[in-house]
Amino acid sequence: MLLRQERAMTAIAVMLDVAFHAGRGEAVTGGAEVAARLGAARRGIEPVFQALSRAGLLDSLRGPHGGYRLGRRPREIRLAEVVAAVTEESGAELQGRLQEAVVAPLWQEMSAMLREKLAGLTLEDLLRRAQAAGLKRPASEPLNFAI
Repeated sequence: MLLRQERAMTAIAVMLDVAFHAGRGEAVTGGAEVAARLGAARRGIEPVFQALSRAGLLDSLRGPHGGYRLGRRPREIRLAEVVAAVTEESGAELQGRLQEAVVAPLWQEMSAMLREKLAGLTLEDLLRRAQAAGLKRPASEPLNFAI
């Protein structure tokens, strides 16, 4: 899991951005908008959107007003699920006695600690951190009763 940290971090950033700007309601946010806010190329993070959608973490809506919204409520989405959706376990690439006796077990231990930490955090926890940092979620459009 640690070897593909850039993809895991991108997935967490995408999920947090969608939660922050669209949430679970009717509102959606476009993939290009998310990419722009993250400073990433749309084509570069498209596979992340696809993996998160396949895992049921994001709902994808097509059409001119399409985009993404959360597949479940923020408190129901654990960061471990987000990371699992975009990473695949890979075998040890290096060989040798030191690798097998020391490095591989160390890597497994660190991965287990990271998985445990991520399993204890939800998107709602990250939204609270954003609020504590003074970030304000965008207000939905005000109601307009004009005819």
